[in-house]
Amino acid sequence: MRFARATLSLSAAVFAFLFWLGQMCTLSPMSPTAGPPAAPATPSEKPPATGPAESSPRPTGPRPHRAAAPSAYYVAPNGDDANPGSEAQPWRTIQHAAESVGPGDTVYVREGVYHEAVTILVSGSEAGGYITFRNYPGERPVLDGTGLSDPDGVNTFYIEDQSYLIIQGFEIRNYTTTLRNSVPMAIQVTGASHHIQILDNEIHRIETHAPVDADGLGADAHGIAVYGNRATPIRHLLIQGNHLHHLVLGSSEAVVLNGNVEQFTVTQNLIHDTNNIALDFIGFEGTAPDAAYDQARYGVVISNTIYNVDSASNPAYGGERSAGGIYVDGGAHILIEQNQVFSANIGIELASEHAGRATRFITVRNNLIYHNQIAGIAMGGYDTLRGSTERCTLVNNTLYHNDTLQEGNGELWLQFDTRENVIKNNIFYANDQGLFVSNPYAQNTGNVVDYNLYFAPTGRAGGQWQWKQVAYTGFDAYRSGTGNDAHGLFADPQFVDEAAPDLHLRPTSPAINAGENLAASGDWDVDGEPRIQEGVVEIGADEVGRQTALTPYTY
Repeated sequence: MRFARATLSLSAAVFAFLFWLGQMCTLSPMSPTAGPPAAPATPSEKPPATGPAESSPRPTGPRPHRAAAPSAYYVAPNGDDANPGSEAQPWRTIQHAAESVGPGDTVYVREGVYHEAVTILVSGSEAGGYITFRNYPGERPVLDGTGLSDPDGVNTFYIEDQSYLIIQGFEIRNYTTTLRNSVPMAIQVTGASHHIQILDNEIHRIETHAPVDADGLGADAHGIAVYGNRATPIRHLLIQGNHLHHLVLGSSEAVVLNGNVEQFTVTQNLIHDTNNIALDFIGFEGTAPDAAYDQARYGVVISNTIYNVDSASNPAYGGERSAGGIYVDGGAHILIEQNQVFSANIGIELASEHAGRATRFITVRNNLIYHNQIAGIAMGGYDTLRGSTERCTLVNNTLYHNDTLQEGNGELWLQFDTRENVIKNNIFYANDQGLFVSNPYAQNTGNVVDYNLYFAPTGRAGGQWQWKQVAYTGFDAYRSGTGNDAHGLFADPQFVDEAAPDLHLRPTSPAINAGENLAASGDWDVDGEPRIQEGVVEIGADEVGRQTALTPYTY
């Protein structure tokens, strides 16, 4: 976060997102909507018993669009690319399949280890359906980069200007480099690709061990990287159910969407043990041809779990802890909700690293953010040479014992140039330093802060706030000095179990029915339960009520 990224450090937005977009940043009373959207169609778990009846010559490139009915093909370690690709006579390489199949086809990859870097040269279509590359049901094929090398970096799956593709159920590991400016990536999507789904993959040991220069640059790696570098956007992107862990990333990220990328959903992923940012949504790095559309935008980031994200041992950062669990750097119109982020350097950060540019219209709601070392939520440029955070909404989040290193940033860290943001209905439970809000910059205009609940072991009189560079001790002094939180509370929120922690509310919590009803709070809490159950919304991420829980969002 604190250093310029290398140039390479860089869609299915469903009903819930469209409804949110229409309501976003509108602070009118909430009205209920229909239940969570249905999941999209996914490939059948059971492969057909037979493949194509006849073999055909091996193609030298992508074959033409076929009018034939969709087929199932198979790849296995004991196969041969001269085979017809049937279950009885499978192909040997995934690359051969990636040159040979057509719309609607499914490629089932059998268990085994494949030392390949695959460039997908085919597309599905709206009429013919997705092309699916996936594990054979009940098996886990492994793509292993051991022994592969490329001065430009190795991509396990490389997708450029293709569409209607699904990558599902692979283990991807051991794609590493020691070369400067060589960037290994498990999965890369670029160009003007669209309708891409990346599902249920395990990605680990993607590593750069290249030396860095004096600015910390030259070493980069990604788990999943999406670079929108055309005038036509990458769109209709779904990244769901992936497990990314033990990644050595340099100045890059576990998952990044950079440049001209829109209409995306990132959901139900588990990311941990990385030495840089877990999820990053970037704008204004010159990835796209025109700054007018050079930003990740119109997306949903929902129900992800992120932990152990720490740049302290990362040579690109010189020992600095600055890695966020979820980081929006120049993105716009993104909904971030129902995520859990803990034991990262920073839980969630909304910033812009580029002067004169802004992160705008981000809604952060119904998240659990706890035990992060530097801050719970950070907003604004990290110094006066950066950009701003504008018109973002932070509502109904629960923050607990962040700034564990007690570096003076607190639960909410307002950095340089924050404008017209709304911060309401949040629980801020500080650790024994008692610091809730840090705001060491005077560039703070039009921000609205109210209906928040604060608590710390220091008590009401001992809590610490900083607002526009002025420090306040005690809740009453903070309210009278800033005009913030006229309807706020200082009270123990009564979590179910602080030690675990279980940050749900007990039935006697003062946060119950104490918030402001806002459309921006959404229809469901962190658990997918109805957001308003007794007429008035709770403060924090958890809604305590009597109604049966709805199924949480799935995509």
